[in-house]
Amino acid sequence: MKIDYAKIDDVNGEITVILEEKDYADKVKKELKNIAKTHAEPGFRPGHVPAGLIEKKYGASVKYDVINKEVGNALFEYIKENKLHVLGNPLPENKDFNVNDADFTLKFKVGVAPEFDTHVNKDLHIPFYTIKVSEDMIDRQDEQYSRRLGKQEPGDTVDASAVVKGVITELNEDGTVKEGGIVVENGIVSPQYFKDDAQKEAFMGKHVGDVVKFNPAATCDANPTEMASMLNVDKDDVENHKGDFNFEIKEIIVLKPAEHNEEFYKNVFGDSVKTEEEYREALKKQIQDQLKNDSNFRFTIDAKNAIKNAIGDIQLPDEVLKEFLKGQNEHLTDENIDEEYVKILPDLKWELEKEAVAEQLDINVSEEDLKDVARMLARQQFAQYGMTNIPDESIDKYADDILKDRNAHNQVYNQATDMKLYNGIRASVSVDEKEVDVEEFNDLFRKEMEAAK
Repeated sequence: MKIDYAKIDDVNGEITVILEEKDYADKVKKELKNIAKTHAEPGFRPGHVPAGLIEKKYGASVKYDVINKEVGNALFEYIKENKLHVLGNPLPENKDFNVNDADFTLKFKVGVAPEFDTHVNKDLHIPFYTIKVSEDMIDRQDEQYSRRLGKQEPGDTVDASAVVKGVITELNEDGTVKEGGIVVENGIVSPQYFKDDAQKEAFMGKHVGDVVKFNPAATCDANPTEMASMLNVDKDDVENHKGDFNFEIKEIIVLKPAEHNEEFYKNVFGDSVKTEEEYREALKKQIQDQLKNDSNFRFTIDAKNAIKNAIGDIQLPDEVLKEFLKGQNEHLTDENIDEEYVKILPDLKWELEKEAVAEQLDINVSEEDLKDVARMLARQQFAQYGMTNIPDESIDKYADDILKDRNAHNQVYNQATDMKLYNGIRASVSVDEKEVDVEEFNDLFRKEMEAAK
């Protein structure tokens, strides 16, 4: 068997496979013998079918299969040994061949990755934005912890956090009490969850003994489940009770934020924080750590843009890739492939460019890298519930559980790869550090969105 490669242009080539009868004849005979051992034919038991009959009935199809297998294996082995960076799959130029021939010359068009300079070096400048942590941001973070660790207790005035208890009474259209209407003696509402601001405002500042006129349907966009719960009626009956009601306030439960003391500091940050000054400094560091994710995400955008601009446009083997994509996605057809390919093309190019950068920087992901990312995700998930001082052994166990899930493992691998890639880019280029406030940082995204319209 002979295999040759000829370059057509920078992104296309042709592989020619010359197959002689001696290259496949023995394998065809062996396969026919196997068929003879296991197949029964009319009048013959398995293993006793004449070779000529087997050859006549199965010879052509066996030969066809053997040739396809031999050529396919040789083709991909040649690509591997010669380190051809092939994109998509080789396209046979003569899909049908005469199986009765003894020798075959088969040609395949292959798409190859373009060669280009990534420009990932110190001559490439990429901005890195660090977000300033303001006192207002620290105050908001403190408020969240103070409320989360606070306690509910009786209050005098309805505020945004209040749970209000009392008697709910249905009214007529003229505002009088509806005879035979709904009366809920132990009604409970939480205005903070009302969908309508006017309904919330009706309760704000009210005291025990006050009567508030409100509309239950308006508080929840007439959600049958929520109305049924509030009014103690069946969901099928709520359509008949979308008018106004009175709420006579009997009790107000408000949330009292937790006091700042050693117990509070310990609940938030563990034993490392004991004073108000240390607490605010810890809050600042926590916010900075949270904002690093935003800064790193912004860097991935700016790095991608800078690298793509430095590389410029690259050519791809469009014909080969279109055929490959149609084979991979049943929704892509001859009729829509040209239109859809234009949409896919930018991502295809970036994947090649990113792959070239990863090869240049020798980016490899280890098991420890995966574990580090899984630990990070575990801490983030606990932090969502205000749990910031989880022991390391608990984090490790949760990380192990994440990696045991196949889908989660793949996501962790992709995230770990991107993290190592962009960390490598950051270490290899000239980074222009810029400190901005959160509004300036958000403006970066707003300007891009406006420019994309």
